[in-house]
Amino acid sequence: MGGRAESLDMKHPAPIHPQLGEGFFDTVAPASFPKLTLRYRNDRWAARMGLDGLDDVAWLAHFGRFEPLPGNLPAPLALRYHGHQFRVYNPNIGDGRGFLFAQLHSDGGRILDLGTKGSGQTPYSRTGDGRLTLKGGVREVLATTMLEALGVDTSKTFSLVETGEQLARNDEPSPTRSSVLTRLSHSHIRIGTFQRLAFEQDDARIATLVDHVLKHYMPDVSRDGDIAVRAAALLAETTARVARTGAQWMAAGFVHGVLNTDNINITGESFDYGPYRFLPHYEPAFTAAYFDHSGLYAYGRQPGTLMWNLQRLAECLRLVADEAVLLPVLQTFPQHFETALVKALFARLNLAHREHEADLDTVGAIFQFMHDSKIPFEQFFFDWQGGAASLARASQSPAAEFYARDDFADLREVLATYAAAVSQRLAHPYFADAEPCTLLIDEIETLWSAIDERDDWQPLYDKLAAITRAGQAFGNIEEA
Repeated sequence: MGGRAESLDMKHPAPIHPQLGEGFFDTVAPASFPKLTLRYRNDRWAARMGLDGLDDVAWLAHFGRFEPLPGNLPAPLALRYHGHQFRVYNPNIGDGRGFLFAQLHSDGGRILDLGTKGSGQTPYSRTGDGRLTLKGGVREVLATTMLEALGVDTSKTFSLVETGEQLARNDEPSPTRSSVLTRLSHSHIRIGTFQRLAFEQDDARIATLVDHVLKHYMPDVSRDGDIAVRAAALLAETTARVARTGAQWMAAGFVHGVLNTDNINITGESFDYGPYRFLPHYEPAFTAAYFDHSGLYAYGRQPGTLMWNLQRLAECLRLVADEAVLLPVLQTFPQHFETALVKALFARLNLAHREHEADLDTVGAIFQFMHDSKIPFEQFFFDWQGGAASLARASQSPAAEFYARDDFADLREVLATYAAAVSQRLAHPYFADAEPCTLLIDEIETLWSAIDERDDWQPLYDKLAAITRAGQAFGNIEEA
């Protein structure tokens, strides 16, 4: 299949995080696992990172035992950060069961991180065992694959390895199987990274971090001006990116579940999927985490929560910039979100844009109908691809009864006024199916039961193939 790591193209390594210097991370050692069984490898993204030449033996060496990649970080780094968890500040967190393993250039030139989940204890593990359940790993593979297929700016699950340990957990049947996951992400610098430095009143390191982020993750943003100007530029870019990702979640019917400040990436990319859900139907009060008793992170509250988190970032940047510089930047969030929501929803429906205010009204009408009718969320977007181009398809849909409702008549006329953005999309075989590919909680539990009870992985692999096929139909995943 391929050679060992020593034959890899050496132009891909980009180990930049140590440039930040002391105070941002701790060097750690990975756990030693009793058994390594490769359950998932993301060959599509491995090719983009120059790692597709690894055979399975070498893959397990690097993503099971975490032997360093050539020319990359000589040892893993547990990153330091704080965070608001359900809006309560916690200075006692950091990478407690993961670390930064490597950084590489993708084929598009971006620097991407390979980070871990379940790779062992670190100085921030507290009473935790530093491990990840196999079920948690499977759920993250599914989440990242589905979000990528739906056009969300998300981390990618790069590898999942079963590790042979039996774990005890309070919130699920135990003992349960264990795993270690490797995530491909556009940086692991979080709002919480800035919060730790602000907590320590370390304005020098905040300035260092601002310049590091601008240089490596926001190269198109000007770095001219003093530190206050540069900090405002970082906040502006992060605000726009976070607003975009939040809008993509809303269009995908996705509920993250744990929108703590340590789970918000400075690049705006969505990552770290513990409790999450995809909506069965449009419901603003829908929550993903069983422990979110107040509905703080409910689907409909996600935009406001993201804004709240960005305010915490702005508070950190006040160590190097005046509030008068930062506040106008924060106030751009609603417009960024509104614009991104129109773009995301129209992309999901494959509709060409017209005039912004009219498009915004259309978005409102769509969500209102979905709320009032309780139509299956994904079915609506599947049925009305290209608007009027899907009229015949929609009339044959399992959800056709919803389109016979009186309150759909006006929306039907509105959709008929839009042209398809990509005229050939409906020719994809996916749109000849009766129903869309979904990822509801019952489906996830069924896939896990096959693994847990019979060690049958084929239903999972079949589901991942079906999700990828849908992503190809939507134009979000390249055809093989």
